Amino acid sequence: MKTLTILLISTLSLMATGVYAQTQVVKGTIIDEQAEFPIIGASVVLIGSDPMIGAVTDLDGNFRLEKIPVGRQSFAVQYIGYKSITLPNVLVTAGKEVILSIKLEESVEKLDEIVITGEADKDLPLNDLAKVSARTFSLEEVTRFSGGRNDVARLATSFAGVSAPDDSRNDIVVRGNSPVGLLWRIEGIPIANTNHFAALGTSGGPVNALNTNLLRTSDFLTGAFPAEYGNANSAVFDVNFRNGNTDKYEFTGQMSAFSGIEFMAEGPFRKSKNGSFVASYRYGIASLAATGTSATPYYQDFSFKVNFGDTKTGKWELFGLGGLSSIDFLVDEIDDTDLFANPNEDAFVENELGLVGLTNTLRLNKTTFLKTSFGASTNYQQYLQDNLIKDDNGALITKFRATNVNNRENRLTVTSTLNKKFNASWSLRTGFTNELYIADLFTEDRDNRANIPDNNNDNVPDYFVNRGNLDESYNLTQVFAQAEKKVTDDLSITTGLHSQYHDYTEKFVVEPRAAISWQAKPNQRWSVAYGLHAQAIPSPILFLDEEIAPGVTQKTNKDLDFMKSHHFVLGYDRNLGQDWRLKAETYYQMLYDVPVESTPSSYSILNEGAGFVFEEKGSLVNEGKGSNIGLELTLEKFFSRGYYLLLTSSVYDSKYEGSDGIERNTAFNNNIVGNLLFGKEWKFGKDGKNAWTFDTKFTSAGGKPYTPVDLDATRANAGREVRMDNIAFTERYGEYFRWDVKFGVRINSKNKNISHQFFVDLQNVTNRKNEFVRRYNEVTDQINIVEQNGFFPDVMYRIQF
Repeated sequence: MKTLTILLISTLSLMATGVYAQTQVVKGTIIDEQAEFPIIGASVVLIGSDPMIGAVTDLDGNFRLEKIPVGRQSFAVQYIGYKSITLPNVLVTAGKEVILSIKLEESVEKLDEIVITGEADKDLPLNDLAKVSARTFSLEEVTRFSGGRNDVARLATSFAGVSAPDDSRNDIVVRGNSPVGLLWRIEGIPIANTNHFAALGTSGGPVNALNTNLLRTSDFLTGAFPAEYGNANSAVFDVNFRNGNTDKYEFTGQMSAFSGIEFMAEGPFRKSKNGSFVASYRYGIASLAATGTSATPYYQDFSFKVNFGDTKTGKWELFGLGGLSSIDFLVDEIDDTDLFANPNEDAFVENELGLVGLTNTLRLNKTTFLKTSFGASTNYQQYLQDNLIKDDNGALITKFRATNVNNRENRLTVTSTLNKKFNASWSLRTGFTNELYIADLFTEDRDNRANIPDNNNDNVPDYFVNRGNLDESYNLTQVFAQAEKKVTDDLSITTGLHSQYHDYTEKFVVEPRAAISWQAKPNQRWSVAYGLHAQAIPSPILFLDEEIAPGVTQKTNKDLDFMKSHHFVLGYDRNLGQDWRLKAETYYQMLYDVPVESTPSSYSILNEGAGFVFEEKGSLVNEGKGSNIGLELTLEKFFSRGYYLLLTSSVYDSKYEGSDGIERNTAFNNNIVGNLLFGKEWKFGKDGKNAWTFDTKFTSAGGKPYTPVDLDATRANAGREVRMDNIAFTERYGEYFRWDVKFGVRINSKNKNISHQFFVDLQNVTNRKNEFVRRYNEVTDQINIVEQNGFFPDVMYRIQF
């Protein structure tokens, strides 16, 4: 609260100095949507300006508008033979120049001096080949929505078909699929995970290392995605870093109760060649109380992008992301309600993640370009566990090292894409990705659950079981080709093939994809898509060493095939009026070749990701299956006239079959998820260039299925939890509900190019204690309910200059 008080006083002091009208520069580039060549002579005009403020693009497609008033502005963009667009509600601040990247679509039905007009549709993805189940997201949305904690993954939970009723992590459940099925891509390079405190093989974590201040508008795809995306069964986060300002140096400082303190700098690099740089460092300063523990975390990350500008060998860009994190769960410092800790264990966690990439974009001619990227990434996790031996009074007798996990997975990636636009009707995109995985996985375990003898009766197991010791490399090679045919301006068809080869398992798969988009009326669009998608088995399962005899282990999962799924999606979009849209999608996903146990059981890999680590299951076979079916509705009022509204609802059913042949709920079958978001701005100050802001979000979801604990069997197993697998996922946790409210102010300071933003985000204002898990408590010797976080205030202050 002390920090909150200081920030409030600082903000009010700034307001008291007076606020005056400011202007700013708006600049950017206009390119052809398919071929990405610069459009020369396109016009950009500030709507409503008098006298008119406008500009025309130069030989490189660049434009620059001077003296644009601070506030929300709209721009008209047009060029003969192309569909003109309107860019509404572009936020202009005094502290930072606005840089726009605009793509225009060439009209198939060319008529002299006729230009088709329309508004920029932020509900459509940047990837023009994605016809269904795709949405863009921007930096402003990440920071605007209440409860988002400046995290792009948490932003996605506001979209239809997505659920994450777990406040402690940002794992994303899409249409009933496991979060393990998600693909992260940064600048076209696949990366295992973007989060601090992440376990190997998972896709989420408590704190995202992606700095939203470096992101440009990116895509989130939830099903039947285009042929260029592979090794994913659930969804794709296609994230891009923005370029820095090519003309002047700019800086951003930020402090948040959740994401920490950060500083960002950007500016020209090789200015005569249109080069730039942008870099940011962040240090976590807050407790993770917001994520369910009182233990003290340490985390920091660094992100950057360098654009070397135009050269004789094309455009070169260097980018990277790195993060370090650690946390100690000590019995003396936590209680039995901690979401992460065990009252009879000390645990020590360290994580590292990193990515560095180099991209070259070479224009072969006006209609063809080749984009090639080279990347190296790492994901490291160390987990040490000490078991505590206590007497009947709870006093410590001794402790011993029970678990030692050191897992590192490095990737060396090369990916290349050739894009060819033959004419306004036909375009082709083809390419490949090769990932060299270098896995170094080591696990030693002598926890009681390992069934290790204690012949001297000192309560310490006699030896370690080596559950994983791998130092190998393997390649995953992906090749794709996809074509788009625009029959008319209202009808387009895409078809494509994706293939994958895993040289460790020697498995190969071909995945056909197809989609049709039809603008039936000016305000109505129908879309249909199909895709076969395949995903490689995560390393913790593929390389598991199963104990087949005392002290003897064997990799019994090494021959597992890709798990696969058929995606079918039908979508309908309707404009209900200016800035209002209704969107509906229905889908069916059939999963097969799913790893399950070779003997009858309820286990399926489809339920992995529900916990923090993978289950240790060996001798798996590709004989399981599953299905997801559902309906999604979105009613959206895009930001205009000072407010926005977003209402999303998802009704779905997610089932699976293990090797016992019984159909059950998956661990992610909430059945129903709903979100209501609303935001309003009130202008104040001279010319209304500053604003008070209010944002709120209601989230509700059905209870998650779970497998009950067998209390008697647990007690007989030395207190190590045993679940009733014969009735797996037949019980449900309580329904999830959360209400977040955010108040803020945006100020452009007096006579200076400085802008300030401040907000207080009151998360879970009703202090509802949503049910997190029911687990055996060794202290009470009972099955207790562990609740999620209650009320938590997040505070952020940002300055740009």
